[in-house]
Amino acid sequence: MECFSCKLTMKTALILILIPIVLSSDPSSYDSGLPDNEPPPGITETYSPRDTGNQSHEGGHHREKKAFPVLSLDYEHVQAPFEIALWILLACLMKIGFHVIPHVSNVVPESCLLIVVGLLVGGLIKAVGETPPVLRSDVFFLFLLPPIILDAGYFLPLRPFSENLGTILIFAVVGTLWNAFFMGGLLYAVCQIGGEDLKNVGLLANLLFGSIISAVDPVAVLAVFEEIHINELLHILVFGESLLNDAVTVVLYHLFEEFAGLDQITFRDITLGFLSFLVVALGGVLVGLVYGIIAAFTSRFTSHIRVIEPLFVFLYSYMAYLSAEVFHLSGIMALIASGVVMRPYVEANISHKSHTTIKYFLKMWSSVSETLIFIFLGVSTVAGPHKWNWPYVISTLIFCFIARVLGVLSLTWFINKFRIVKLTPKDQFIIAYGGLRGAIAFSLGYLLEKQHFPREMFLTAIITVIFFTVFVQGMTIRPLVELLAVKKKQESKRSINEEIHTQFLDHLLTGIEDICGHYGHHHWKDKLNRFNKTYLKKYLIAGERSKEPQLIAFYHKMEMKQAIELVESGGIGKIPSAVSTVSMQNIQPKPKLSDRIIPTLSKVKEEEIRKILRTNLQKTRQRLRSYNRHTLVADPYEEAWNQMLLRRQKVHEMEQKVTNYLTVPAHKVDSPTMSRARVGSDPLAYEPKSDSENVPVITIDPASPESVTNETEEDEEAGITMKVREPPSPGADDVFTQSESPNSQRLQRCLSDPGPHPEEVQPFLTKKE
Repeated sequence: MECFSCKLTMKTALILILIPIVLSSDPSSYDSGLPDNEPPPGITETYSPRDTGNQSHEGGHHREKKAFPVLSLDYEHVQAPFEIALWILLACLMKIGFHVIPHVSNVVPESCLLIVVGLLVGGLIKAVGETPPVLRSDVFFLFLLPPIILDAGYFLPLRPFSENLGTILIFAVVGTLWNAFFMGGLLYAVCQIGGEDLKNVGLLANLLFGSIISAVDPVAVLAVFEEIHINELLHILVFGESLLNDAVTVVLYHLFEEFAGLDQITFRDITLGFLSFLVVALGGVLVGLVYGIIAAFTSRFTSHIRVIEPLFVFLYSYMAYLSAEVFHLSGIMALIASGVVMRPYVEANISHKSHTTIKYFLKMWSSVSETLIFIFLGVSTVAGPHKWNWPYVISTLIFCFIARVLGVLSLTWFINKFRIVKLTPKDQFIIAYGGLRGAIAFSLGYLLEKQHFPREMFLTAIITVIFFTVFVQGMTIRPLVELLAVKKKQESKRSINEEIHTQFLDHLLTGIEDICGHYGHHHWKDKLNRFNKTYLKKYLIAGERSKEPQLIAFYHKMEMKQAIELVESGGIGKIPSAVSTVSMQNIQPKPKLSDRIIPTLSKVKEEEIRKILRTNLQKTRQRLRSYNRHTLVADPYEEAWNQMLLRRQKVHEMEQKVTNYLTVPAHKVDSPTMSRARVGSDPLAYEPKSDSENVPVITIDPASPESVTNETEEDEEAGITMKVREPPSPGADDVFTQSESPNSQRLQRCLSDPGPHPEEVQPFLTKKE
């Protein structure tokens, strides 16, 4: 069944290809041999409302009446849009056909299959006797490339991109410069020792060719890396390099193209040429920032016109690209900057339906553009002209691979000195092996002028390198990833717990950097977040969402996704009430933003918790901006903490004293003789006082020799009175009186219990009589 559907798809594609060829093959064949003013037999003149102005009554005579045209043919009128629609339809049918046969798509990348289809279509067109269309540079750069770059920039994973920005810039700038000059110099040496055809190719021409072929192509990288599902680090390194090396490629291309027309190159020209790199790169970023902020500000006022919300994203992004191209700035950098800047603010303002429209339209647009690019690469290869020069083409292929490997190894050795997570040899191999070339190099080569450069030989070498990287490296990178056991991308949804810990670690690392006085990545990221919360959100986000913390916004986003998944799966009855009030705002009629609260907390309590977190989580960074051993700022909580510890220590010592007083004898008891002598000399000193009614009394018989160690409770007429002052017991006096309180009863039992009498103590073992 799959084979039958695939054959049907191929047959349909061939029929669609042959229709415009047959219609446009010989448009004048039907009127040959006839006068110019007479239509062919059976076909009358076409009447159109546009031609009414040209029809007039000349000399008052009426024209001869003719039959009304029942059927007419005017293919030239719709030729351009009709053929464009057929090419797009062919691209869509090819994508369907490849995925119908899963075994082929698992072995051969989709980009390779599309190039093969382009070769077949180009050969078929040439076999009919027509000239195959060529991928023109203006069509590529103005219509096919922007959707792919916008899709990549708008959905760019910002956190891994910003964390690895230094590594990406080194690969994109230094690596591209190394590849361009390394290849240009070696190819110039090949031209000098080559034949007569190569000696006319100078140094500037070879450097220009090296700058064209050295840049990694983002279209080819996306097409291959998304199929093998490589881990996020390697994907962002290679893809980020392919995005950011556009500025280097544009500058070197225009620099060497301009130098080729000069008789003499001065040091001033070289300085201005390299200075233009900063202008091209930073100018493109600035243009993208301006259009991104304008798009975010415009989305504030679209709450009543939700239909046109996605259109602003596409228009402002495309205007940023075109504005950059007007001044010969980097259009790719402008598209990336505009997409990255506008996304968080636009998504906070637009509805969920608009967000879904933007997502799927960008994916569709970029997928169709990518398919057309690879098909036209195959068609343009057949259309050619080509000039095959074995030494130059083979040298280009070998030097391209050697320069990539040497550049990655040397730059990675330098980068690993500063990275916490080192790039392993496996990672270095994938980065070097994944440097694919694509249609950008072909389009730049097609723009060269024939009178200054050998364009046919350059295009042949470029197509050879593209085919080698896409077919050989693209087909073998998947088995190599499996063989080397390179870590794959793990598809997992981000949880609220992960978001909390991520924000906590960001605060912690920022505080550590501030204490150490090191202004690193987290410090500047925190400064940017503060500026965003203080100024940008206030003016670019409408309503209360501008004051909403990131954690709460992430919670609402997760709940909304969960609610939508439940609705799509038919589980609307299982949605709890808390989710319906928070997450269903874009599915059901949207409630007021003031009603959006966390289900278990009141609005006042929620704001109080947010205020506490904001003031306390950032207090360390606000208090200690940098470390200096001479000007340390005192902690205002340190003195209060020490006082609390001292009070706790004093209370503990007092409790220890009371415990020792109640359990240990007060002093050593005198002998019986000394006791009788003291009582006999001053008997009044040992009499009970009159004010000791409520105090426990212990009586001692002076005449008894055992009275000191063995107190009896029977003789209560005379004895020694011991008066103990109890500390106030909070809570006990409110319920008990002073004599009935638990502390008084406990102390009385302790002081009045003399212990067992010696005569009452029974031995464990009875004596034998």
